[in-house]
Amino acid sequence: MGILSGSEYDPEPLILPSNQTPLGALPARFRRQRILIVGCGDVGLRTAGQLGAPQSQRLRLLALTSSPERLRLLRACGITPLLGDLDDAASLKRLAGIAHRVIHLAPPPNASERDPRSLALVRALRLRSMPQALVYGSTTGVYGDCGGQRINETRAVHPHTPRAQRRVDAEALMRWLGRSGVRVSVLRIPGIYAADREGGTPRARLLKGTPVLVAKEDVYTNHIHANDLARACVAALWRGKPQRVVNVSDDTDLKMGDYFDLAADLYGLPKPPRISRSDADTALPLMLLSFMQESRRLDNSRMKQELRLVLHYPHVRDGLSLQTALFGF
Repeated sequence: MGILSGSEYDPEPLILPSNQTPLGALPARFRRQRILIVGCGDVGLRTAGQLGAPQSQRLRLLALTSSPERLRLLRACGITPLLGDLDDAASLKRLAGIAHRVIHLAPPPNASERDPRSLALVRALRLRSMPQALVYGSTTGVYGDCGGQRINETRAVHPHTPRAQRRVDAEALMRWLGRSGVRVSVLRIPGIYAADREGGTPRARLLKGTPVLVAKEDVYTNHIHANDLARACVAALWRGKPQRVVNVSDDTDLKMGDYFDLAADLYGLPKPPRISRSDADTALPLMLLSFMQESRRLDNSRMKQELRLVLHYPHVRDGLSLQTALFGF
């Protein structure tokens, strides 16, 4: 069952009156809301599953893909695939006016401090009647290092990496689109985990024995289960307030080393070694070090109050424990 049921999950039907067709007399297939997923990877497919099950007769799901190899998979999931490439603006013209609601989960390219993909999407959507609502999946990295403080969405962005700066650029593009009448929700997302997600658990890192920081130098980290994130995307699509930023995070309050210690206990694996930050600078790769240089604790009150999302996995212990029960590790 999806996130919402009954009268709560009630997307308004599309009604197109004309001189020949009175209101409400159109066939159901013309009244279905069309929802476009851009960046339909793991989270996109989970979101489609949440959308498709309870209201399959009320919604039509579409997904943009640049890979012909994914056409069969998308169709098998009940999604109509649209071939197009965010790096090729000309291929996006067909998106104009095609959807009533959009979920944008595509990441920026790994270059510069801008997001040309989001720019190309926004330009395509503006060519014709624009969607009623758009949900954008951003990152909590836009906050930068907060020194372990608990922060909410009023915290000013202060990106420390080009990766986070690209997301700030994309968020600005979404807000610009919102000024044209689209109800935009920006979801700021921390680390995503799930047992059935590629690289979605700490098990591989524990098996490698990758060190973590000593407790006094460690940083707070934040998480969300992939299924709860998908449910948040659906909630924002229907319930999100206009031009609103929402932290999508669970209730876990752990430092990174404690998170890996917890996972090690659940998996029956050795806990990772602890090293000082100075040793980490020479022992660990730059990408991993970048996550160890920012510490923050996310306030998820807005997600619970405005999106009315009840987490299925409020603590990483819940998600990781289920994983050990289902997969035997």
